[in-house]
Amino acid sequence: MAGTTAPRPSSDRAPLLGIGQVLAGLQPEFPELTPSKLRFLEEQGLVSPSRTPAGYRKFSPDDLERIRFVLSMQRDHYLPLKVIRAHLEAIDEGRTPALPGATAAPVRTPATRLRRDELLAAAGAPATLLDDAVSAGLIAPAEVYGDDAVAALRALAALRAAGIEPRHLRSIRVAAEREASLVERAVAPARRPDPAGQARVAERALELARHLETVHRQVVRQAVSKIVR
Repeated sequence: MAGTTAPRPSSDRAPLLGIGQVLAGLQPEFPELTPSKLRFLEEQGLVSPSRTPAGYRKFSPDDLERIRFVLSMQRDHYLPLKVIRAHLEAIDEGRTPALPGATAAPVRTPATRLRRDELLAAAGAPATLLDDAVSAGLIAPAEVYGDDAVAALRALAALRAAGIEPRHLRSIRVAAEREASLVERAVAPARRPDPAGQARVAERALELARHLETVHRQVVRQAVSKIVR
């Protein structure tokens, strides 16, 4: 997507971080991040941490922002890793490519994380709406929020203006949980105990979620089109 901000290498020499420090910095925003997920991202060529003589991984601040960018693209746009990797490789070569598929909302800088008050300001929504959305299971409570929460809260504000309240949308959460169970069933045969295998299953689950989102959008549009005929 044109205008996407992705991490570029910096020349600053900052202290390198261990896996534990990387997790501490990113898990508040990405609770699903684990050491095995970090190793999988390295295996897939999305990040290349340095190694100590003893073989321990060390991540630079640039590595941290690169990981944040990858996780944001997966979470907010359901992009497959191969698409994200191609985008980052182009940036590494000095180009500024568009990011395929990320058309739902503008992408902030990868370091952006919003507290509750900042989320409300960014979405232009009252605190009561966020509370109602959390109560209805439409937005998960968190210490920090990303672009997906901003987009959802803005949409909920527009729906409320039309008389559609979060409590009216509980069926969306129920349907999402049902669809998640379908994804879980689909990836179950591929589950492996090793960290890399677990990360591959997570990537496959996100890919299936992206396809379900496409079908859901089409079904809703078809249903609405009958109203406006």
